[in-house]
Amino acid sequence: MSRGEVIGADKSMAQLLISGFYLFYFALVGVYIIFLPKMLLGSGFTAIEVGVIYSAAPFMRFLLPFVFWHFIELSHSVYKISLAITLLTTLLFYITIDSFTLYLIANLIFGASMGVALPFVEIIALRVISKERYGKVRLWGSVGFTLIALWLGQTLSSPREGLLYLSAMALATLLFGYLVIRYDTEVKSDKGVKEQNRDFSLMRYWAFWLSAFLLQVSFGGFYNFFTIYETANGISLETTSYLWSFGVLCEIVLFYYQGPLLKRNLLTLLKLTITSAIIRWALLYLYPDSLTVAYLSQSLHAFSFALYYTVVISYVYSLYTQKRLAQQFLLGLSFGLGGSVGAVLAGWVYEIDSSWIFGMESAIALLSLIALYTHESRRKRVGAIG
Repeated sequence: MSRGEVIGADKSMAQLLISGFYLFYFALVGVYIIFLPKMLLGSGFTAIEVGVIYSAAPFMRFLLPFVFWHFIELSHSVYKISLAITLLTTLLFYITIDSFTLYLIANLIFGASMGVALPFVEIIALRVISKERYGKVRLWGSVGFTLIALWLGQTLSSPREGLLYLSAMALATLLFGYLVIRYDTEVKSDKGVKEQNRDFSLMRYWAFWLSAFLLQVSFGGFYNFFTIYETANGISLETTSYLWSFGVLCEIVLFYYQGPLLKRNLLTLLKLTITSAIIRWALLYLYPDSLTVAYLSQSLHAFSFALYYTVVISYVYSLYTQKRLAQQFLLGLSFGLGGSVGAVLAGWVYEIDSSWIFGMESAIALLSLIALYTHESRRKRVGAIG
């Protein structure tokens, strides 16, 4: 039986294993971004040092695609090594926690290894499951993120315990990641992959990449200042936590039911999702103290994040023949560099006038939409090039 036939006969098992990978990968992300910053502050790190440390992983996600573009093939061996390094780095955190420099180096390694694994699995998921069913698998990442947040929010009692959970999630990610690889049906020689990668071009679709980058810049204020913004405008911390949970719930629901939408034109869906982000940030800017509007804004997380995420990785998958490299650039340029720039820019604007932060985010999302229209116009003129 060929590998393709194995995939056809065993698709339900593939879906189960990929779901498990997403569950533990994003639970790992949850521990890392929700609980470890507080752990670092409690261990004697300054707020500035924590900020520098948490810029390390996005920075590595930005650099990584350029390394794979010119020097390394994202092969099965590299993927497996990245999973092992992720686990080893979480263990390394235990012995470097007392040194800012060593802990920063460990985080740089952690960011690089995490940035390898996800694009590799995304390609397997899109190839085996199809974009229409992808959301029903990807939603388990949101479930993992939410469950670990709720569980550790109630039970976490010490910084070292947080590191223990981090290592446990990394181990589970490694186990599922190793099992998932059998469903990668694309087999090419190193020479063939490297020749394809040399033909890869960002400038061919520069307006699309600019759009993806700008949209993630617009999320900088949300991820880093939403809680501060809402509580400063009279909404309690407890209620704000409900707002976060409601947004994730809406995300999970749309991941599950988005299949029929993905049969439509992907560029049209991208325009819809970016427009939802423009409206979302504008609502927070115009009605900062309205709880009803805050919930309405969070409901749009289903479109501006969940649907956008599936559509954009599906669109990149269709846009390039160098699919793994393209997914790495999507993670690096948008979620990596865009997220970092967005965080810094949001902090700067919030320091000047906190009331303007989501007005600025809405304007940046509008620029993202304009860039996408530019991309669509250029593709119509020059034709689709694979």
